[in-house]
This record gives sequence, structure tokens and C-alpha cells, in this order.
Amino acid sequence: MLTRTLFFLLTFLTVLFNVAAAPVNPFVFHNQTIKAGTKQQLLLPITDGKDSTVLPVTVFHGAKKGPVLGVVAGVHGYEYPPIVAVQQFAQTLDPTQLSGTVLLVHVANVPGFLGRRLNVNPLDEKNLNRIFPGKADGSITERMAWMLSNDIIARCHYFVDVHAGDANENLRPYAGYYNYFDAPKLSEQGRQMAVALGFPYVVQFGNEPTLAGQPARYCSREAIVRGIPAADIECGRLGMAEAENVTLIKQALHNLLVHLRITEGTPSTNHPYLIKQRTSVESEHTGFFYPEVKAGEFIAKGRKLGHITDLFGNPVADVVAPVQGVVLYMSSTPPVSKGQELFSIGHIE
Repeated sequence: MLTRTLFFLLTFLTVLFNVAAAPVNPFVFHNQTIKAGTKQQLLLPITDGKDSTVLPVTVFHGAKKGPVLGVVAGVHGYEYPPIVAVQQFAQTLDPTQLSGTVLLVHVANVPGFLGRRLNVNPLDEKNLNRIFPGKADGSITERMAWMLSNDIIARCHYFVDVHAGDANENLRPYAGYYNYFDAPKLSEQGRQMAVALGFPYVVQFGNEPTLAGQPARYCSREAIVRGIPAADIECGRLGMAEAENVTLIKQALHNLLVHLRITEGTPSTNHPYLIKQRTSVESEHTGFFYPEVKAGEFIAKGRKLGHITDLFGNPVADVVAPVQGVVLYMSSTPPVSKGQELFSIGHIE
């Protein structure tokens, strides 16, 4: 009996070894065949017949088998910390040491980046992060979203979209994920990814019964529509590529690769605050805004957050906190228009 057990054990170990040692197939991407343990940089052309741009992508195809992770930075071209962080992070990835494949989009919105434009693509004045999945025959931004949806996100097993505070936004670093009640497994996978990133706050997006029948609109939510676990990073402020925030993003991406077992390392032991609800505070006036709190600050309900003047500098109104919580992000520059969001306050349970 012992001999038979030993025989089966040796057979099992032999099969396991052979599976582990099996060669990794090449990764085919845009007619390029990328061998295991190598990387390939590509500039993917996009045109609507009038305007043209490119999508800079590096494919890191690991020497060992594993999942495909998509990483996208620069959906908003003025959000520099993610863009700089991804550029630097790419220099640290060694495909010979990876178990899986990383599709790294360095700058999703190249026209917005080169044109130093807030939120939009200057070629057609559209916000790339509001039109997913895009259109194959649409305007230039719609075609950019279409390529990201079908050539990047659709190829992934996991996905992360990296953002920061734009030139007018002061922001407290946090991670996020989508939570829909009819997709508990997908939501939980996203939660685990967000926690693994290592930020002190994790924000739940969605928190609705279902996403079915709704357009994705947002880059990472396109992954959710396709049944792909996804997370978001928000790290950086006021459009500044500060070294501290660049480092935080690089560490978060490394943490995620360890979590997904694409690379080796020590898993994050993060225990973040979970924010399930947010309250937006919008301006009721046009003029000058003077904030009196900072991003990341804990505030009580009824606290004065700032004040607004007219174009002559005459006081118009105070801005008061409608709830207590933490300021996730806020407008920190003087111009303000009626209806503009001034604060996003996360409810702390």
C-alpha cells in the first residue's frame, strides 16, 4: 500500500513539474509576436480621417505563465503623477522575472498631455473618461476609447486605471473599486485589488443593484462591464508630478503585481478605511473661491469649508459642510462657476 501511495505521489509531482516547466506561448498583440521573457514597445495609431494620435503601449510578456494585467495612465492628460510613475515603473519591470503579462499604457490621452489640457482631448474637446466604450467610427476621442476598450481592456484578466488631481484639484491619495450587488464575486475581486494597492482609504464606487443596461462611461468601469476585476488609483494633486506621489503610485503598482502573483514579493498588510458613500458640495455662485480646509482633513458637519466672492471681491456666500467626513478631493484654485464641484467628502463609518 505504501509503495502504491509513493508511486502516485511521484507521478503527481512529475506531472506538476512538467506543467510548471511547460513553455510559455508567445503573446500576440497588434500583429506583433512577443516571446516569453521579452518586452515590446508599440505606438498604436488612431485616426478619424481628420485628426490623428497614438497610443504608447509596452507589453511585458513574462517568462512564466500567469494572468494579464492592464495598467492605464493619462486618461486625463494633465494628471502628471500617474504618467511619470508609469514611465518610471516600466523601467523596473523585468519580463524574465514575471509570471504573466503586463499591458502598460503610458499615456492614454496623448493630445491632452501634449496640449496641457484639463480633462478633455483638445482635438475634439471630449472627456475620454466619460465616453467608454467609445465608437469604432466616432470622433478621435471616441476612437481612443474604443481602442482602449477592445485592444487593451478586453485582453486583460485584471485592470487598473491610474488617476490624480488635475491642475485645480487638491486630492487625498486613495484607491477605489466598483461594487454592484448582482456581481458579488467581481466586486470582491475589485475590493481585494484596491486594498492590496496599499492606500489608507478605499472608496466604493457604484453601490447599486446592477450595472446592467448602463453604458460604462468610465475607463475602469468598462472592465467591470466586461466581467474583468478592476481597481482605480487616485494619487497626486494640482497637476504636479511630486516625487512623493510618484513613489506612492509605483509602490502601489508593485503591491498589485505581488497580490496577483505576477511578481514575487511581500504582500501588503494594508487595513484601510472603507468609504461606502461620498457627498459632493457644489458651488451656488460664480466668482472667486477661497478654501479654508485641505484635502485629507477630517471635518465636522456645519464647518465652514471656504467662501465665495463675486468678480469684484465682494463676499457672496460661505461654503459649509453638509456632512462630517474626510475631504477626498477639492477645488483649490480661485475660479469657480455655478454648479461646479468644490468638495468630495467621504463618509467615515
